[in-house]
Amino acid sequence: MTDDLREQVHEAARRARVAAKVLATANTQRKNTLLLAMADALEANADDIMAANERDLAAGREANIGDALLDRLALNEKRIGGIADGLRSVAGLPDPVGDVRRGSTLPNGLELRQVQVPLGVVGMIYEGRPNVTVDAAGLALKSGNAVLLRGSSSAEQSNIALVKVLREVLADNDFPADAVQLLPCHDRASVQYLITARGLVDLVIPRGGAGLISAVVQQATVPTIETGVGNCHVYVDRNADLDMAHRILINSKARRPSVCNAAETVLVHADVAENFVPEAVRQLAAHGVTVHGDKRAAELADVVPAVDADWDTEYLSLDIAMRVVDSLDEAVEHIGQHGSGHTEAIVSDDVRAARDFVARVDAAAVMVNAATSFTDGGEFGLGAEIGISTQKLHARGPMGLAELTSTKWVVWGDGHVRPSS
Repeated sequence: MTDDLREQVHEAARRARVAAKVLATANTQRKNTLLLAMADALEANADDIMAANERDLAAGREANIGDALLDRLALNEKRIGGIADGLRSVAGLPDPVGDVRRGSTLPNGLELRQVQVPLGVVGMIYEGRPNVTVDAAGLALKSGNAVLLRGSSSAEQSNIALVKVLREVLADNDFPADAVQLLPCHDRASVQYLITARGLVDLVIPRGGAGLISAVVQQATVPTIETGVGNCHVYVDRNADLDMAHRILINSKARRPSVCNAAETVLVHADVAENFVPEAVRQLAAHGVTVHGDKRAAELADVVPAVDADWDTEYLSLDIAMRVVDSLDEAVEHIGQHGSGHTEAIVSDDVRAARDFVARVDAAAVMVNAATSFTDGGEFGLGAEIGISTQKLHARGPMGLAELTSTKWVVWGDGHVRPSS
C-alpha cells in the first residue's frame, strides 16, 4: 500500500509537470478567461459544494473538532461568492510572467534580461480551510504553475467538490485538467512523498498549524516556504489614543479569531494601563473573549491568571493574553522572545515611538495604528493569497502572484563568443 501511495503521488507530480509546460506558454488573456470561468462555475455549483461541505461539517461535529476549526471549515453561499470573487480579483491583476526585472546592454553588445517565469509544479499542504483549495489553484494558474493540493481529511468532501469544478473548467477551456490535482488525504505518508519528490515538485508551501509547518520544513527535500503561524501582538503605547486602541484590539482579536492574523497577546504600557485595561477587558468579554492576564493586569480587572505558556500560544480561539509593560523597549523585547514573525501592531500618537517600533520589530508585517487583521493578500491588493510567509528568503508576508515566479536570464547576442582565457 505504501509503495502504491508513493507511486500515486509521484505519478500525479509527473502529470503536473506536463501540464505546467502548457501553462508556462499560455498568454494572459487565456489565463484570465480561465479564472473568470472558474469563478462563475463555482457559484453555479454552490449547492453541490455546500452539500459536500455539510458532510464535512457533520463529520467534524461528530468528532468534536471545536467551533474555531468548524468555522474555518464552513462554506456558505456568501463564502463561496467570496472565493469566486477572489478568482476574479486575481484575473484582474497584472500577470508577472514575462516581466523584466532588470536588464542592460553590455559594452560588447550582448543584451541581458532577467525575466520572471513560472516555478513549475507547486505543492500545497494545508489544513481545514477549503477556500485555500481555490485560492492556491487560482494563483498558481495565473502565474503559470501547476498545483498539487494536499488538504486535510476534515475538508475532504469539500475539496473534492471544489477541485471537480476547477478541473472541468480547465478541460472546457483547452487546458490540461492535471494542472490542478487533489492528492490523497487520509495517509500522512502522502505528505512525505510530496515533500521529498525532488525533481518532480519545484516548491512546497505548508499552510496550517505550527506542528504541520515544522514537520514539513524539517523533513522536506523539495524547496519549502514557511508560512502562517501567527502569534501576533498589539502594543498599546503610553501615547496611544485609547478609543482607537480599543477598536484596533477588538478587530484584531474578535473579527475572526481562527485565522493566523488574529492578535493573541496585547501589551499595555503601564502609564495607560489603569485607564485601558478595565475597559479593554470589558469590551473583549462583550465579544466572548477570555483574557489571560499577568499579575499587573489582574490587579486592574477580572482576568484569568496567565501562565508562561500563554505568551507562546497561538490560541486561534476567543482567548487573548494580556501583559502590562513599563516601556516600548520591554514590549519589543517581549515580542522578540515570543513572536512568530507574522504581524505586530503598535497603537501610538508618538511618531518617533512608532518608527522605533517599526525599525526594531522583526516581522513580515508591522502595523501602525491599524489592526493585525489587515495582513492579508486581498487587503494588500494581491488578490487571493497562497499563504503568509514568515521566513526571509524568496518571499515574506502575503504571497501573491509574484512570489510564485522565479527568474531566468535571457541573453541575446549576434554570434558572440567569449575570448579564450
